[in-house]
Amino acid sequence: MTGFTIWLTGLSGSGKTTIATSLKNKLLNSYILDGDILRTGLNSDLGFSEEDRRENIRRVGEVAALLSDAGIISICSFISPYESDRDMCRKVHARKNIKFFEVFVNAPFNVCEKRDPKGLYKMAQSGKIKNFTGIDSPYEEPRHPDLKLDTHLYGISECVDRCINMLKNNGIKV
Repeated sequence: MTGFTIWLTGLSGSGKTTIATSLKNKLLNSYILDGDILRTGLNSDLGFSEEDRRENIRRVGEVAALLSDAGIISICSFISPYESDRDMCRKVHARKNIKFFEVFVNAPFNVCEKRDPKGLYKMAQSGKIKNFTGIDSPYEEPRHPDLKLDTHLYGISECVDRCINMLKNNGIKV
């Protein structure tokens, strides 16, 4: 059985990790690939320059495709600010005939800034963090995501239900 990948993209504080965790609880045989976790291991040699961000996402896209090819549902939670990088991940999956769903976890900047669970926005605004997405580094919103979740309008439960419905609408039994 072939798995598939759900790629959650959005600003820091938009709700990606929370949604990923709730999805994992609903989807059997799934694994979360999260930016914070992978940057402490597999991608610990990378910084936050544009080149390093691209390499971070390239590596994650390859790992997600390997897991999905082995029958595991990969739930990826990454800011992944560049559309071209997300498209590259989609192509890696397409070459292996693995389904890839891009989910835009959307919340306005001011909402993400208020949530700021790690205090990152404050550190970036004070100059302690450089190349922070949304402040001094760009975020390219997906033009054609498979699903857009407005987390400032809907709770986590409804967002997860929308993800499950997206999967069902694409022929995946969950």
